[in-house]
Amino acid sequence: MLAKVLTGTTIGVDSALVEVQADLSQGLPRFDVVGLPDAAVQEARQRVRAAIKNSGFSFPTQRITVNLAPAEVRKEGAGFDVPIAIAVLTAAGVVRPPAQEMLFLGEVSLDGTLRHTNGVLPMVALARERKISHVVVPAMDAAEASLIDGVTVLPITSLGELAGYLNGQATIAPYANGVHSDHGLPALGPDLSEVRGQEHAKRALEVAASGGHNLLLTGPPGSGKTLLARSLPGILPPLTLDEALEVSKVYSISGMLKPESPLVRRRPFRSPHHTISHAGLVGGGSPARPGEISLAHRGVLFLDELPEFGHHTLESLRQPLEDGVVTISRATGAVTFPAKLTLVGAMNPCPCGYYGDSARACVCADGTLARYRRRLSGPLLDRIDIHVEVPRYATCTTFHAQRRRRFRPFSLRRHCRRLKRQRLAYLA
Repeated sequence: MLAKVLTGTTIGVDSALVEVQADLSQGLPRFDVVGLPDAAVQEARQRVRAAIKNSGFSFPTQRITVNLAPAEVRKEGAGFDVPIAIAVLTAAGVVRPPAQEMLFLGEVSLDGTLRHTNGVLPMVALARERKISHVVVPAMDAAEASLIDGVTVLPITSLGELAGYLNGQATIAPYANGVHSDHGLPALGPDLSEVRGQEHAKRALEVAASGGHNLLLTGPPGSGKTLLARSLPGILPPLTLDEALEVSKVYSISGMLKPESPLVRRRPFRSPHHTISHAGLVGGGSPARPGEISLAHRGVLFLDELPEFGHHTLESLRQPLEDGVVTISRATGAVTFPAKLTLVGAMNPCPCGYYGDSARACVCADGTLARYRRRLSGPLLDRIDIHVEVPRYATCTTFHAQRRRRFRPFSLRRHCRRLKRQRLAYLA
């Protein structure tokens, strides 16, 4: 008997519809999954077998072939467990064939309970585009799936509950949460009004926030560059509903959405360390996952100690800053992630950090200073619209400290030598 169940797979921030076909035939008991699956999908055979047995059903003792169509699209992730299990149970005659307007998502545990699955939001959006009215998801992912209007979300806790619903023995109430109207929230972090002094730097932040300009802050250590950068999200306009859904899709694929708050309602602020790899910043891996550039979509990407980042890593920022997207090409295909962000960089004027500082002298040689400044290429600096020098803020404490350094402290030995010179001069 042949059974067909619909599901989906993620390709970048988009999704593709997948038809799970299960066929039971005579022969030695065997369970094969074909259709270009990855290792996680291949391991679904053991999870599905144990979940069906522990849910109170008998696993078919026949030759089972599961095909994931279309075969040219690579299938990744553990979200194929539920559709494979339902297809096998349908082919065995245990459950009734589901309706064609129903899409199944979710990972199963060995005891039959459903677990969290990454990428639910873009796959539910695909269901709405393909006119699929019902989506079956794990109960913990129901709030995320309900962010897409026009689709009935059915929260499921176990494989046995889902089988009872398909056989008409149980009812499942659709999840109705939806998007709240107050999706815009103030950003977390310091407020720009709390920053003391640096009026020209704060004005530069206001211009960058209003026009979407990239910004570079240059100044000695302790001048407040990091505090200024962390204050930028607080003056950015709140996320619109469409922007919030865009950001939530990226975080859903990365598995960083919280079940209690599946909608990203604040502007992202990402501050990676300068030891980050090229794949960590731009994205990549197998399967390809978004990097820090895409995680800062519609928000702020702050790169502290900008010259300390790798040269290849910094040069990879040029194309995303220009186009607003990141395209990762591999032998198996290419995926595109969004990267519309505001870049804020911070750097010292020299390796020691005190070039041009009024409180401390610079000890860097001319060659060292030239090599340090060459770490940032001209094309990258051309994509940064605003360059601001952030000098040391002179507080009352630093003023009195500098004033004290103008006078030599009292020394008894120096005082005795001065008295001796005066005595010798008198005797002469």
